[in-house]
Amino acid sequence: MTDELREASLDYHRFPKPGKMEIVATKKMVNQRDLALAYSPGVAAACEEIVRDPNEVANLTSRGNLVGVITNGTAVLGLGAIGPLAAKPVMEGKAVLFKKFAGVDVFDIELNLSDPEQIIETVAAMEPTFGGINLEDIKSPECFEIERRLRERMKIPVFHDDQHGTAIVVAAAVRNGLRVAGKNIEEVRLVCTGAGAAALACLNLLVSMGLKKENIRVVDRDGVVYKGRKADMDPYKEAYAVETDERTLDDVIKGADIFMGLSGPGVLKQHQVKEMASPPFILALANPTPEITPEEVLEVAPDAIIATGRSDYPNQVNNVLCFPFLFRGALDVGATTINEEMKIACVEALSDLAMKEASDQVQAAYGGQALHFGREYLIPKPFDPRLMTELPMKVAKAAMDSGVATRPIQDFHEYRRTLRMFVFRSGLVMKPVFERAIANPQRVVFAEGEATRVLQAVQVLVDDGICKPILIGRPEVIAEKARNLGLRFKLGEEVKVVNMNDNPNFERDWQHYHEIEGRNGVSPAFARGVVRTRSTVLAALLTRQGDADAMICGVEGAYIQHLKYLRSIIGMRADTTDCSAITMLILSKGTFFLTDTHVTPDPTPKQIAKKTAMAADVVRRFGMAPKAALLSHSNFGSRDNVFSRKMKEARRILHEQYPGVVVEGEMHADSALSDEIRDKIFPHSRFKGAANLLVMPSLDSANIAYNMVKMLGDAVPVGPMLTGLKYPAHAVSDSITVRGIVNMSAVAVVDALDWKAAQEAG
Repeated sequence: MTDELREASLDYHRFPKPGKMEIVATKKMVNQRDLALAYSPGVAAACEEIVRDPNEVANLTSRGNLVGVITNGTAVLGLGAIGPLAAKPVMEGKAVLFKKFAGVDVFDIELNLSDPEQIIETVAAMEPTFGGINLEDIKSPECFEIERRLRERMKIPVFHDDQHGTAIVVAAAVRNGLRVAGKNIEEVRLVCTGAGAAALACLNLLVSMGLKKENIRVVDRDGVVYKGRKADMDPYKEAYAVETDERTLDDVIKGADIFMGLSGPGVLKQHQVKEMASPPFILALANPTPEITPEEVLEVAPDAIIATGRSDYPNQVNNVLCFPFLFRGALDVGATTINEEMKIACVEALSDLAMKEASDQVQAAYGGQALHFGREYLIPKPFDPRLMTELPMKVAKAAMDSGVATRPIQDFHEYRRTLRMFVFRSGLVMKPVFERAIANPQRVVFAEGEATRVLQAVQVLVDDGICKPILIGRPEVIAEKARNLGLRFKLGEEVKVVNMNDNPNFERDWQHYHEIEGRNGVSPAFARGVVRTRSTVLAALLTRQGDADAMICGVEGAYIQHLKYLRSIIGMRADTTDCSAITMLILSKGTFFLTDTHVTPDPTPKQIAKKTAMAADVVRRFGMAPKAALLSHSNFGSRDNVFSRKMKEARRILHEQYPGVVVEGEMHADSALSDEIRDKIFPHSRFKGAANLLVMPSLDSANIAYNMVKMLGDAVPVGPMLTGLKYPAHAVSDSITVRGIVNMSAVAVVDALDWKAAQEAG
């Protein structure tokens, strides 16, 4: 560790408060009644219900989502027996990984015990507290006995991650490495250096998957593990002892297909790699210095397949790929144990996931590189959000099929939605929009059809059946980019391409554009040039002429330029003078809509009223009843100036012209969001609870509020969603993510459906 990294790590742990965890209440306790419900006397009802039915503990307490991460500090990372106190930072780190990646709550417990019997008794006595136990950093061979005995005694999952977490990820890497090598697990020979907990667990799992014991050779510091050896043997190591005259790594490496190192630095030499079968498959997992570096391997075996435990090389074997999601699935079905079937299901899910194209979140986290299944991408990356949607599903189903689930999942379709909601947070509020879109997908044209984010989004749109994408761009460029990104959609079948350089409707399109803009100084020659070079113009023309049902632009370029083309070509609805941008922000406290975040700098009271009415329609589209608050520096007449009067007048117009819109104001933002504050000032408000549609007096205030809340509140934005245009069209911001494009595509589809319904209704 460098001095710089050391100091940075110490600062990270010290500030802004010591440690990496805190306890946060899930219920508010703001008054006497809350206290009575949370503790005495109300809590007695929950206690009595659990006495009546012990299974109710999962519904009435946090136990069903609570894991104990437990160590005695005898084998901590690469630090050795540093003791339980010094192990606490590592256990806190494990706890935050559980929470970050799978939403699992953790108490870390560091035991000042070395006697296995005392550890077993202590952990077993804590069964009423936890839904699962994660044993961590306990030295071998004691860890085997501790885990075995606890699994026998306890009716909750007990999982030693150093053993089984490593084994699951290694097994997934082996499964896919053999796919690349074109070999079968039943036929390969494997040499393992190291015979500790992780190594033996890896071997056990690989054997359960088909690797033959007679094809395994284990080498530790005393040489080959063979039958009759006396030095440093135990029953767990004895399971891999073989009848052989081989005594050294040099002896057993000849012709081996796989080298698996869980030992120490520099154990494997280049001359030994040259002795292996082609292509050699090297898993050098010692950390931080592997048994052999990838550079050394590739010098003598350019066709080698390599995995390490380090993040600076491809194919990092990292337990975080496994344990959060394994526990998520086990907890969600109330599993009484984590059995072989569940572990194998996890292996299969991990290895199969690596064969799919990598998501934008993964590529962003790893420098924008395109990741394709192969020698350098055998297993998923830790930041792949699909781990949360795929692994718990497979684990939960395996638990149910093997008979260890006490709370079986009844609806796996809904369970997948729940997992997706955790990952993207937009899942719940977007649910009605996605369901409408999938039920009747429409043609959506994307102006920036060659953009990487658009192409990645299109793969999701095709997979989920959300829309029928049309891309504006050069087919050869799109095809090459799609290949480089590992995307699977078929151009000309699932995805249509319109090439501006070879547009069969070019004459029609430029003439139509000239008809629209001919009296605004646009000559025929200029019209030809614009339609041939401005993809937003062409997308708008396709939408206006019925070749597409909706359009999305703005992924690249200045927002105001895209908006200019939409205003002129798409045009305004007859009942409005300008369009408006509504942005949805999804926060932990709820979902809120802000308007107008991107269009009109200083709207008039009449414009504000119209924008509010149109925004209310957008809120309803998401299955929510709009409650609009007209925000101001004035609180129900507390200030009288041109700014406060503007919002007051907007409220009057809304009441008169749009009586169906529930609106209140002018008011402070805190009054809009709090009944308690609002009732002290104006107890006769037209709505109760928090407003969900926040109407700003100017573009400055709206855009500032949007960007501030997005960052400070860690909000997920959806939008900007344009209203007031004659045809379904949206200009997004150039900072939009792939998931944002997917969300906006679903919004565009629903826009198109509503537009068609309105046309049919006359």
